[in-house]
Amino acid sequence: MAEKNMSIMSHLDELRSRLIISLISLAVGTAIAFAFRDPLLSILIRPSPGFRPVYLELTEMLGVYMQLSLLGGFILTLPVIAYQAAMFIVPGLLPKERRALLIMLPGVTVLFLLGVSFGYFVVLPPTITFLISFGMNVAEPQIRISNYFNVVVTVLFWLGVVFEIPFVMYLLARIKLISAGTLSRYRRYSIVVAFILGALITPTFDPITQTLVSVPIVVLYELGILLAWLARRGEKKEASPVAAADQAPSKSE
Repeated sequence: MAEKNMSIMSHLDELRSRLIISLISLAVGTAIAFAFRDPLLSILIRPSPGFRPVYLELTEMLGVYMQLSLLGGFILTLPVIAYQAAMFIVPGLLPKERRALLIMLPGVTVLFLLGVSFGYFVVLPPTITFLISFGMNVAEPQIRISNYFNVVVTVLFWLGVVFEIPFVMYLLARIKLISAGTLSRYRRYSIVVAFILGALITPTFDPITQTLVSVPIVVLYELGILLAWLARRGEKKEASPVAAADQAPSKSE
């Protein structure tokens, strides 16, 4: 019992140390992003040319800058946070599962950035144009900077998260929690879920914009099925030389 308690305490200590490292790196990244707050905010406004938001409260701009800096800091330190999370769960994995996780780890940042880029260049321009132009012939739009920022960040952040689907599916297949066959059987449900997520992520009722989000989710799910199949196939290849060695007759026989 004492050894078990010591083990639990050591895991808690490791979790605390990795959380501290992640938080310190996030604080540093947030400070760096805050130093470039104006260029970053200009980048977020760029998908809506000719649009100039307003702010109505004294602390509104400060709040937007702090949220923007926190998001920028998270993106900057995502490799550190992902590494700390991976190293915490690595001791509970088999050696080949550890190798697979560490090899795929850079993909977390790459996929998140791909999702953010897709949202910025493909999804945001039609979304912002639709929201601003809708009803413009009746009233003049004066959009608060906080409202604009919340819409933009919601779209970009959740698209970044959604683009992690192939990585998660590969990892789960590698540790034998799911298989490509199981994922294939749920393909029809994944299409429904993709369009539900598309409706939740996009702030408009425009079906074209929602489809722009939903279709890539379906594609990502199909890519995840392929990666899950490759994960199990690679696992069989790794096991086959061992099995052949066990079945080979020894010289003494």
